Amino acid sequence: MSADSSKKMRARNFACTHLIWHSGGVTGTPSLRERKKRATREALRAAALRLALERGAENVRVEDIAEAAGVSPRTYNNYFSSREHAIVAAITADRAAHVAAAVAARPAEVGLGDAVVDAVVGSYTASGDDPPGALLMIATSSALRACYVDTVTTIEGPLAEVIVERCRGVGRLTAEALSAGVGAAARVALRHWLHAASAMPSMPGFVVPSGSLPDLVRAALTPLVPALDAIDGPARR
Repeated sequence: MSADSSKKMRARNFACTHLIWHSGGVTGTPSLRERKKRATREALRAAALRLALERGAENVRVEDIAEAAGVSPRTYNNYFSSREHAIVAAITADRAAHVAAAVAARPAEVGLGDAVVDAVVGSYTASGDDPPGALLMIATSSALRACYVDTVTTIEGPLAEVIVERCRGVGRLTAEALSAGVGAAARVALRHWLHAASAMPSMPGFVVPSGSLPDLVRAALTPLVPALDAIDGPARR
C-alpha cells in the first residue's frame, strides 16, 4: 500500500471514529445504554426547537421540553443546563465531529490551512438545512445568540485530534493552540454576523441572510492559514 493510500485510509477511519465518539460512543458499536442516551438527547433537542418555533423561545419552559420528549425535568438537566442550550443544540448538533471528519478526509495534497477553513466554512454553509425561522429566532434573542456563539468552542478538541493525526511530529500543545485560534476566529465571525442580523428590522417573511455568514467565517479564518500550513508542510515532505 502506498503512503498516500495509507494516509487516506487513516483519514476515513479517523472520520468514522470521531463521528461515533462525538455522538457519545467510544467504539464502533455503541452500547444499548449509549444508544438510549443519544436518543434522549436527540428527542430533547427536537422538542426544544419545535416548541421554541411554535411559541417563541421565551415562552418555553424546561418542563415543557421534558414533557414533550417524554422524560422528567431531572433527566432534562442531565443533558442540558438551560432551554437555550437545548434549542441551539438542535441546530449545531454534531458540527464538531463533522468538521474534524471533513479535515481528515481531505487528500494529502490539500494544505491543512485550506482543509480547516473549508471544513469550518462548510459547517455554516449547510445552515440552509435548518428549519425555517430557526436562525432568525437565534438572531433576535440575546440569550440564544450567546449560546450559539459558545458552541463554536466544541470544534476545538476534535480539530486538535485530527491535526495531531495528520501532522505527525506536531505536539499536542501546538495542535490545541491552533485549534483554539480557529475556534476564536469563528466565534468572532459569528458575533459580527449575529450582531448585524439582530440590528435589522423584523418583518413578516424576513429571513436572516445566510450567504454572509460563510463569507465572514472564511475572512476571519484566512489569516490563520499560514500558521496551519507551517506545521503541515514538514509532515507532508
